[in-house]
Amino acid sequence: MVGMDLHRRRSVLVRMTESGEHLETVRILNEPERLAEVFARAGEAPEVVLEATYGWYWAVDALVDLGATVHLAHPLGVKAFSYRRVKNDQRDASDLADLLRMGRLPHAWIAPPETRELRELVRHRAKLVATRSRCKSEVHAVLAKAGIWVPMSDLFGVAGTQLLDNADLAGPYRARVASLRRLIEALDFEIELFGKIVRGRLARDPGYRAVQQIPGIGPVLGAVFVAEIADVHRFARPAQLTCWAGLTPRHRESDTTVHRGRITKQGSRLVRWAAIESVKLLPDTSRIGAYREKVAERRGSRNIAAVAAARKQLELVFYALRDHQVRVLARAA
Repeated sequence: MVGMDLHRRRSVLVRMTESGEHLETVRILNEPERLAEVFARAGEAPEVVLEATYGWYWAVDALVDLGATVHLAHPLGVKAFSYRRVKNDQRDASDLADLLRMGRLPHAWIAPPETRELRELVRHRAKLVATRSRCKSEVHAVLAKAGIWVPMSDLFGVAGTQLLDNADLAGPYRARVASLRRLIEALDFEIELFGKIVRGRLARDPGYRAVQQIPGIGPVLGAVFVAEIADVHRFARPAQLTCWAGLTPRHRESDTTVHRGRITKQGSRLVRWAAIESVKLLPDTSRIGAYREKVAERRGSRNIAAVAAARKQLELVFYALRDHQVRVLARAA
């Protein structure tokens, strides 16, 4: 078996037997040809383990093409390596191979190429939206410096556009606002373009259609759930999905002492955001909205209530993706 410590330009590979006997340590450039040279000595269908770190896509695909059985290690599960007094690439690769050999490797799911491609589109659109929000915030900041009051809720609507056109700003401030507005216009185009591409890819996906039947979830949030969760069958029950998304409280237990804290936030940031965003504006007449208000009244915090409601919402997403329908909503109707 082979442990691979992957870096951006170079990687270290350690080959060992199933009993742990060291066979070879090689440092290579990250090129498929060099990888093939090393694995020509590793025998037929070797088992390879690498960490789910920066740029792992190409390495997994290249290893699969070489006939290897690839295991992806979860970064949080192997974090203990960083506490060693001596830490180097060879030790990291050896430790990965040892964990695999002993059956103690914390596995991460290897998404198939088509899922990775969809995630790339969805994540890029999300980054574009975040960039646009920052640009809009900067426009507000410039107006605040100039002491210009913004009476409308949407500065970039019709009334807001007129205000920006007629704003009395000094040269540098006007130039900055004009630049930001051009950037926002370009980002609007790119966001719409990538939204159309994603919707085209998911047009025939039954899970995508089913998840949009849940109140609060439309095409954008639905695409996030489908792309990021992907194969929902890897979760045995909804609680595992909410835990994977980082929406469950931390649990620390020792002897008779138990500490439960804030949510872990260990998981897909996009799924966590989409779940919380989808419940914030739900009316209290809906199932999840009523639950959110009940928790808010009991706990005295709307943020805590939104997170609790997001967990319930993610349970509905689980069944929508698994069964392509949500029977509890059908009964409620």
